[in-house]
Amino acid sequence: PVTAGSIVVPYGHVIGNEKWRGSEIAQRLQGKIRLIFEDGLGLVDFHLSNRTCLLYISEVDLVAGDEFKRRLVRFRNASSLGGIVIVEKTQISDQYFLAVQKLVVLELGMVLLPVANQGEASQLITQLVSFVREQSKDHNSNPFIRKQCSQLAEPSVFRTVQQIPGVGKTKALLLLHQFGSIHRLCNASVKELELVVGQTVAQQIHAF
Repeated sequence: PVTAGSIVVPYGHVIGNEKWRGSEIAQRLQGKIRLIFEDGLGLVDFHLSNRTCLLYISEVDLVAGDEFKRRLVRFRNASSLGGIVIVEKTQISDQYFLAVQKLVVLELGMVLLPVANQGEASQLITQLVSFVREQSKDHNSNPFIRKQCSQLAEPSVFRTVQQIPGVGKTKALLLLHQFGSIHRLCNASVKELELVVGQTVAQQIHAF
């Protein structure tokens, strides 16, 4: 599952993909972050919050071929989450780095952070978790943002958006969270809609 809200991350925790159990990252995060492992996270390696997740590309992934590119594109097309991509930039993988940077940042519009190894990655994850926590605190304490969020829950607006073909409760919430009003939703381009609900539903909404 790669939609916002499909994974609920308890405060002060990180949810890690089962494949990272016993890894150097997991060992180094012990004592700094409460790490819960779950199967079925799909394309995602770590969930830092309900809305932010990490995808990790190792030196081995880079050297092995294009599979990691397909994974990133699939994630971006199917996801409404904010994705941060961590890439191992070593002497061996350095030659691939520019191409990865171009794909991640320019084509997919995601954040890319290079690390030398898993030890450095664990430090970065610790910092990112603190940053995400601070952001959510600011979000809750800002009265303007609070007001905007409460408007999203207006039953009539929420029900209206659910009438659009292909849009259920979850997608209606995501769309209202992203665009804020029916007016802005009506004027959104297919590209903007795709970022929230994926290609097929974006076309349906636009046509409707």
